[in-house]
Amino acid sequence: MVSLMVNKIWGFFIIVGTLFALCNGKIDVINEEILTSCKSALDLVIQLFPVIALWLGVMKIASSSGLLEKISYKISPVLRFIFPEIPKDHPALGYISSNIIANIFGLGNAATPFGLKAMESLQELNPKKEEASRSMITFLVLNTSGLTLIPTTIISMRMLYKSVSPTEIIVPCILATTISTIVGLLLDRILHYRSKHV
Repeated sequence: MVSLMVNKIWGFFIIVGTLFALCNGKIDVINEEILTSCKSALDLVIQLFPVIALWLGVMKIASSSGLLEKISYKISPVLRFIFPEIPKDHPALGYISSNIIANIFGLGNAATPFGLKAMESLQELNPKKEEASRSMITFLVLNTSGLTLIPTTIISMRMLYKSVSPTEIIVPCILATTISTIVGLLLDRILHYRSKHV
């Protein structure tokens, strides 16, 4: 539903922009921008691919070696506190922990499959299938706030655009995502508490 709306909005922008350029005799500007943006997009993919491939490979090795499972086990007490409705040793906790670990390394692409699997598992536990459960909402908050220690994608983009110090974003990123995660979880708890006592 959301993607359909976004497609309509972008379609509207493209049509209006093209008509505006035609009316003002600047169709050559559109042709130039199309070629320039295609080249920029290709350059971005070529620059980002090696870094993302490296970290995805690291995640795969961590998964195959059992390291991911060990880390998941270590953070499971924290997850059980955050998600009290999820039974102990339920697969959803494993998917959630894998999603969090991928986000910590700034790998949104690697985190997405784990996030989808986590939502599927949480939906199985959800007694009201037409509504998001408390655990689903909490996971969405946690995933969106995205605690990040190594912002891999941002560093790659800064390298692409010739930043003098592409890694100087790490400390501000850790601070920002830590604060957003804490605030997000606090708001989630407060709103859940208020909804139960209304």
